[in-house]
Formats: sequence, C-alpha cells, structure tokens
Amino acid sequence: MTACESPITTKPRRVHRWPQPLPGNDARIWYGADYNPDQWAEEYWDEDVRLMTQAGVNIVSLAIFSWANIEPEDGVFTFDWLDRIIAKLYAAGIAVDLASGTASPPMWLTAKHPEVLPRDERGDVVWPGARQHWRPTSPVFREYALRLCRRMADHYRDNPAIVSWHVSNEYGCHNRFDYSDDAMRAFQDWCRAKYGTIDAVNEAWGTNFWSQRFNGFDEILPPRYIGEGNFTNPGRLLDYKRFSSDALKEFFCAERDVLASITPNIPITTNFMVNSSESTMDYDDWGREVDFVSNDHYFTPGSWHLDEMAYSSSHVDGIARKEPWFLMEQSTSAVNWRGLNPRKEPGALVRDSLLHLAMGADAICYFQWRQSRAGAEKFHSAMLPVAGEDSQIYRDVCELGSYLHDLADVTGSKVTDSPVAIVYDVESVWAAEHTTVPNQAVQGWTEPLDWFGAFVEYGIRADVTPVHGDWDTHDVVVIPCVYLFDDATAARLRNFVARGGKAIVTYYSAIADEHDRLFLGGWPGLIGDVAGVRIEEHCPLGDRFAGALDHLDVSNGAVVHDLADVITSVAPDTRVLATFEAEDMTGMNGRPAITVHPYGDGMTGYVGGRLGKDGIVASLPQLFAAMGMFPDAAAADGDVLRVTRAQSDGRAYEFVFNRRREAVTVAVPHGETAVMYRAESNGATAVLQPNGAIVIRR
Repeated sequence: MTACESPITTKPRRVHRWPQPLPGNDARIWYGADYNPDQWAEEYWDEDVRLMTQAGVNIVSLAIFSWANIEPEDGVFTFDWLDRIIAKLYAAGIAVDLASGTASPPMWLTAKHPEVLPRDERGDVVWPGARQHWRPTSPVFREYALRLCRRMADHYRDNPAIVSWHVSNEYGCHNRFDYSDDAMRAFQDWCRAKYGTIDAVNEAWGTNFWSQRFNGFDEILPPRYIGEGNFTNPGRLLDYKRFSSDALKEFFCAERDVLASITPNIPITTNFMVNSSESTMDYDDWGREVDFVSNDHYFTPGSWHLDEMAYSSSHVDGIARKEPWFLMEQSTSAVNWRGLNPRKEPGALVRDSLLHLAMGADAICYFQWRQSRAGAEKFHSAMLPVAGEDSQIYRDVCELGSYLHDLADVTGSKVTDSPVAIVYDVESVWAAEHTTVPNQAVQGWTEPLDWFGAFVEYGIRADVTPVHGDWDTHDVVVIPCVYLFDDATAARLRNFVARGGKAIVTYYSAIADEHDRLFLGGWPGLIGDVAGVRIEEHCPLGDRFAGALDHLDVSNGAVVHDLADVITSVAPDTRVLATFEAEDMTGMNGRPAITVHPYGDGMTGYVGGRLGKDGIVASLPQLFAAMGMFPDAAAADGDVLRVTRAQSDGRAYEFVFNRRREAVTVAVPHGETAVMYRAESNGATAVLQPNGAIVIRR
C-alpha cells in the first residue's frame, strides 16, 4: 500500500490548514462561488467583479473545467486569459481557490488517447460529451493530468491571489466505476495488497459457492455484466466499491502531492458530495487526505429540506472532526439534474447558508457565480441569474453577504458536542445495496436520517459521526442499520455501554462481518450480549405479493414497514417495551419490537423494525423513560433547530431556525442579536416566520 492507501484506522490525518486571508485582510467567512469566466466574453468580466464586490464576495473557485482553454493543444499552455481575470479579482480583494483543471480532459486528449476513456460493466466505451470521461487507473491519463498540475503550480507558485488548491472536482460523480482492463489489473493488485494470498480472497468472498474459486490473482475480474437477473458475488462487489473509492483517492493524492511539492504553503482540498443519500466515496477515509474538508450539498425539496441539510452538514462536521470546513457548492434556487427541479422557497437561500454556517462551515459558496446561457447546466440557478442584477436571487445574495460580513468573528469556532451521536457507516450502506437481500427497499442511509429528524422533534440536535469517528465520547449513541460489524467496532460499543453509556441499536445491524459474511448463531452478531436479544430470521414487509404482510403494528401506536426482526429470545434481564401486533398465523403477534437491556453500568435499547421518522418520534418517550435519558424531552421545543458554535475563549454563537411551515414564537437566548432574519423580536421572545432564523452572540 502507498501512504495514501493506508487503512483508515491507522493512517494519521493531515494537519488541518485553512485558506488564509489575502495580505492585509482580517479573517472572514469565505463567500463566493465557482466562477467560469472562460465561458463568457471578457466584456463581462469587469461587470462580474463589480457585482461580486457589491455582494460581498471574497473568494471564487477558478478553472475547474478549463483544461481545454489552458492547454488547447498537446503541450501548448495558455495562461494569459487566466492571469488577467486573477489580476482583476485580486485588485478587487477577491481571493482565488484555484483548480488543478483536471476534472475533465479536453477533446484532443481523448481523440489522441481513447484508452483513457472508462468502460461500463458491459465493456462499452464511455465516450466524451459530458464530463469526467477518464479512468483513474489509466497511466496515460495520469501522465497528462500530473503534467497539467505541475504546469499550474509552476506558473502560480508566487501569485498572492491563490489561497487554496481545488483538486479536480467531485471525484466519482460520473466515473466512480470503471470496468476496463486497467481497472482489472489495478483491482487485482489491490486485492493482492489487501489479502496477501489468493486463499484469503477465496475465504473472504466465499468463492466455493457457485464454483467461483480462484487459483491466482490474475483470475480476479471486476464485477462486469453477468447477464440480466443474475447475482454477482456480494463480497467481490463490496470490495470493488472499496477499491473504486481507493483508486480515485490515490489519483487525488498523486495530484495533491505534485501541487504540494511546488507550492507547499498553499492548502489543498477537493470537494466531497456528502448528503443523506450519497455514498459514492468513503469520505471519512478521504477526509484524512485533505488539508481541509470541502463539501457540495444540494437541498432536498419538500418537508426534509431543513433537517436533511442539518443532518448532512453534521456528517461533514464529523468527517472534519469539528475543524472548520468549506461549503464549496450549493444552489441559490433550482438545480438542473432532477426529473423535477423545484425552486427554493422565499427566504431559503439565506436561511440555508446560515444553517451550514451554524453546522461548522467557515466558507459559504455556490455553483455558480453567473448562470450559464448554454450547456447542460443552463437551468441551474446561480448567484447572478440570467435575470441579472435586478432579481430577487441577487438581492438575497447581497443580503447574505452583509450577514456573513457581520458574522466574521464566528470563524474558527466549533460546533458544540451534542449528547447524542448517530453513527454512519458508508460500507454498510454499500453492502445493503446488493440485490440479494431480504428487502431491497431497505437502504442503509435512510435510518440515520430518520433518527436525526426524530431527535430534533424533541429539541435534541444529534451529531452525525462516521463509524471510525469519536462517537463513543458522547452520552448516547445510535447504531442505525450498521449492517457490517468487526471486532474493533463491537469492542468499542461493548466498552461504551459497560462504562455507563446508553446505546440504541436498530434492526439490520451487526448482520455480517467486514466481508459481508453472515454471523452464525443469530443476530445481532458480535453485539448480541450488549443488545440482549436474539434474532433468527428477518420478516420482510411490503405490498408486492397480495395477502402478504405489508406492515406490522406496534403496541405503542407506531407502525413498522419494509423489515422487522423475528426476535425469538431475549436475555433474562431484557425488558420488552413494545410488541408487534398481527394475526397469529403470521408468527409475529406478541413478539418483541422494542426492548432495553442493562449491560455493565449502561443500557442498550433495541428497535426491531423500520419505524420511520414518525414511528421513532412516537417510540422515543418509552426509550427515554426506560433508559433514564432526557427527562425533560416531553416539554422540549421541536419547532426550532438550535445549534451552538463556541470559541476556545468562551464566546459562543447560538443559531435558531424555524422548522415549521408557519410562524413560531421562541425564547431568545440572552446575548447580542447578530442576525434577525425573517423574524421580529419582542424582547425575551421572537416570532420566526417560515425559513426564519436568528443568531445570538454570547
């Protein structure tokens, strides 16, 4: 393994380094967008700089997709246009987050070297015409990409406008999986490094099933097309997802190291894509390799808008280990890539950015500055829409800029710890995506989001923590559908509960080991002694078959959908809080649905089915009472989301957001009002309109 490929549990994180202000400037919240001046005639550039300055923009990301304009022919580099716009920006006090330019190769490169193009699982070439048409395991593409990195770094090594490097863009967004021969050979090498012997691979993947046993690493193939309706080996598929994340990460590290060797004083990042449903890369693993964590997040329309955004931002904060992180992209309003692309509601543009700030972002940026006139993203909103300066979006952008200017002293503060940690494990999500599972409707990413939203209804903002993060330093931990378990994670949970911690474990947790091999003897596998229950079988639920169980009622009034556990026995000291209610013939009537079990000085709650957010909300009072948690939760205010960021010197900033579709009245924390957005203060209370927020210094 290279240094970049070391296991996540042992590899130290890079020292956090943040983009520093331009010479002579004080630290501020970075505010800006992707800027694509090469898509516009130069006559627009001065207007862009004027309107940026008017809006309070102080940073832009440049050259993300500019390879074809920087190197228009093989070996011919033209930096003049980029130099001119950087000079204009710098003169206006606007810093540059400069991209390596390597996100998408120019047409001349793929015409000259079609062998750099990815292949899909059927072996068909993924042709140019969109973006990211390159394979991470191609030595040819690496040579060209690193040459561009080297030339970019050499040319801009002494430019004072450059405050950070933006390497490539959204790795894996369109080229996560490649099934070429380059990828095959790299996967074979990856397996050799991971397992050492081919017998270890055979054992891990269970290859004696269906006569899949290998005699050597050269027989290992990527999970290419195997015919309609057939089922690929789950262990191989899980490892291919790990390999694909590692292959792209290794490419990032190669680019990073070239840039760092020439410009060691400029911090380096790349933009992740962390949201509730995104599991492209192992971003906690990647978080060890950047100087500061960056993320692109696009809102979820509808009722989950605020809570999903808070959940995702908390997850990024966990990946960053509570160091400040950079919101590299979001939208001012509609996006372009869904089947239906709703606009943001009035007030959401400002409110959303304040929420990301509350959750640990010290940089608030958008895609993009000026809305495109042509191309695939022409209907994607921007800071400066096609409607121009005289538009509500631009007016909101300017208002947000003034708030961020006034909140400059928030920079460097950290989100205070919640008493509750919700554990997220991307590899468990990957494993649950296989087609040969009890119910394909069960996706590992939905459960942690449901628990986050349910806790907020009781006024509790949980921390979303990667499985390798610091979840066992909290008072309460939720293990939601963490399907894969290893000995180390089981030992952490066992020690956490034994010394007095409170854990809530859900269905579909500790089902299989890290190779997706099922635990023997009943579930939840390695942590059955902690959970105090034994499960022999799953009870899938759905309406696919007429007359089959499509749900299970719970004695506390909740309802379980999609999947329930067939709990066949409980420990003598396990207490059953709720049971399933169904016809006797189903074999589920009266079986335990929710239990609590003492273990050492602590206690574990077990939830044996998919309750959904509403069912969790209905069930939490029972768990709180039985486990001795949050005695005042019944009186808590779920109308608002409260988040606190604190400085090391004791200064704090409390953010309060309206979660409802109507105005709510809230108690105003004691302190100085920094922001009152879509809100009116009545002294000790304030009325927050929908999408309203307040920020208090204290």
